Amino acid sequence: MQENISQPLVIYNTLSRTKELFEPINPPFVGMYVCGPTVYSDVHLGNSRTFISFDMIYRYLLHIGYKVRYVRNITDAGHLEGDNDEGDDKFAKKAKLEQLEPMEIVQKYTLGFHEILRIFNTLPPSIEPTATGHILEQIEMVKEILAAGYAYELNGTVYFDVEKYSQEYDYGILTNRKLEDLLEGTRELSGQDEKKGRLDFALWIKAKPETLMKWPSPWGWGFPGWHIECSAMSTKYLGATFDIHGGGMDLQATHHTNEIAQSQACNHSEPVKYWVHTNMLTVNGARMSKTAGNGFLPKELFTGDHPLLERGYSPMTVRFFMAQSHYRSTLDFSNEALQAAEKGYKKLMESIKRIPKIEPAKTSSVNIDEIRKNCYDAMNDDFNSPVLISHLFEVVRIINSAIDKTERLTSSDIEALKTLIQTFVFDVLGLIDESEANAGGDVINGLMNLIIDIRKSARENKDWTTSDKIRDQLKAAGVEIKDTKDGVEWNI
Repeated sequence: MQENISQPLVIYNTLSRTKELFEPINPPFVGMYVCGPTVYSDVHLGNSRTFISFDMIYRYLLHIGYKVRYVRNITDAGHLEGDNDEGDDKFAKKAKLEQLEPMEIVQKYTLGFHEILRIFNTLPPSIEPTATGHILEQIEMVKEILAAGYAYELNGTVYFDVEKYSQEYDYGILTNRKLEDLLEGTRELSGQDEKKGRLDFALWIKAKPETLMKWPSPWGWGFPGWHIECSAMSTKYLGATFDIHGGGMDLQATHHTNEIAQSQACNHSEPVKYWVHTNMLTVNGARMSKTAGNGFLPKELFTGDHPLLERGYSPMTVRFFMAQSHYRSTLDFSNEALQAAEKGYKKLMESIKRIPKIEPAKTSSVNIDEIRKNCYDAMNDDFNSPVLISHLFEVVRIINSAIDKTERLTSSDIEALKTLIQTFVFDVLGLIDESEANAGGDVINGLMNLIIDIRKSARENKDWTTSDKIRDQLKAAGVEIKDTKDGVEWNI
């Protein structure tokens, strides 16, 4: 049920370049497709940001009552060196380099991708189809596009005819660019090029004799182009037209533009109602890239094993850091920003653990319903996680003030506060308390209570040597204890 929505949900649609009222095609069902990784290498941080952002969107849609079919593909075939269907097959190139079968490469990096997203506490998608598992669907779609007259076959390769398509449809609708401008920005065809138009792209590619990953087709042995897989799989699992299609903004100009053209040419309808794109990452103000030497993998971020990192940062610190910026905003990584996020994340978690210390009052000085409404308003405004977090830190202030008795909360207020925190901190933002997760749960809590009791007895007996030794050795082990007027607090 959607009783939690305090105002209509609006989403920024890349296609219209405006915020639009979200109206699913078949409410309460929502179809969402997000372009997944190409699994010939480790998942990079830009991918991670996209998947974490859509995890938050997925979580919120589920929370407010939608039944979401979330499809995220795995590209394990058909990806060449560039967007122009040129160069070597990246899977074959990697397989030769590591002396493995291509599907061993696929398995290795798919497992690594899943492990990174598990560490970041993302929910699995409803369906995770692979390109190699849907070769027949891709061939059938290519056949439909050929039959509709928007493609042509030359020497075993099938190309999409962009200029023919543009006579009836707006090819550059997603990026708001005219065909003439796109043609001006594209190099002239060389004498070796067989395709008709400079913007034409391959739907099916003829395999060379040495090609490792190839399949039979009506046009001979070959493999699918990069773009056709997403059109084929989204159509199969979500229909000819579905609600949300997402990915990084770097996919707009080529991959998503070609997806729209393919799907429209085959299915004769607009494929997607709401296009949603995450923005790029920068490092100390410069665009993150391997060639610039300022790109790092999630595992390097966790360990700190990179020249640009002063130390490692925990997965939840990174997830919290990402949530502090809107998914459509540029996200700049720096040690200062990560350390500030780490402090904010720990402050939030420590405050939540202090809720049991609040003594209920008979009357309240705080309007929890208003804060709850503010949180929903933030998420209903294009999933505005930074504004949501600002309201959650108002909750932190209230918790601390209630413990200090400068604010009053009734028993029902305290329960409402717990529900609000569970909803937005853990269910929607997808954060977990790493101190509890890493502590081993009740066993460690019990041991810490015992140690604190021993230290308390030592202090009561004025045995300061033992008391200080316990404190110092706990600190050396990564456990900080703090003496407060309400007792001893500890944190890993």
